[in-house]
Amino acid sequence: MATLAVFDAQREKVGECALSDQIFGVAPQEGLLHEVVLWQLAKKRAGTACTKRRSEVRGGGKKPWRQKGTGHARAGSNTSPLWRRGGSVFGPKPRDFGYSQPKKVRRLALRMALSAKLQAGHLVIIRDFGLEGVKTKPMAELLRRFGVQKTVIVTDSEDRVLDLSSRNIPHVKVLPHHGLNVFDLLKYQHLIVKESAVGAIEARLQP
Repeated sequence: MATLAVFDAQREKVGECALSDQIFGVAPQEGLLHEVVLWQLAKKRAGTACTKRRSEVRGGGKKPWRQKGTGHARAGSNTSPLWRRGGSVFGPKPRDFGYSQPKKVRRLALRMALSAKLQAGHLVIIRDFGLEGVKTKPMAELLRRFGVQKTVIVTDSEDRVLDLSSRNIPHVKVLPHHGLNVFDLLKYQHLIVKESAVGAIEARLQP
């Protein structure tokens, strides 16, 4: 069982936190992490692209010209895909790109991503952010104090003050513990977890 120091907003050690090996001690598998990231990206796709088929294009009721004797190629409708304003043959239609992924696989990938952060030394546990109001400058100073830039911050619940204070800082994302996901853990280099959220994360990801 790994033990990490717990810091306050001034980066002074105020305690220690024991981390479960079942959650933070799993050997990462690149293939499984890649599989879950692809699943997340597929679910995020809008799938709203839409083209009109020949039956949906306005017009087409009258034959453009008679069948024979004009010197033109035969034509029955100006909505034909061969025509400039005609319909599309195999154009996209609205669809859902998402597919199912077993819950066990998703949880395992999350445990692997968390373990990778711990093994790389990019996991920081903080007791309190010390924000008295919505201010960007104190939050930027806190991140500078811990030497992190591209980071995801995980809290025990929705924190409006922290969220608004971090909004204008580049490459910083705030998530409640139930919004923790593999894509963001791999996208951001560092992970800051509020001490009160560690227990919730471990309870959620128990194998």
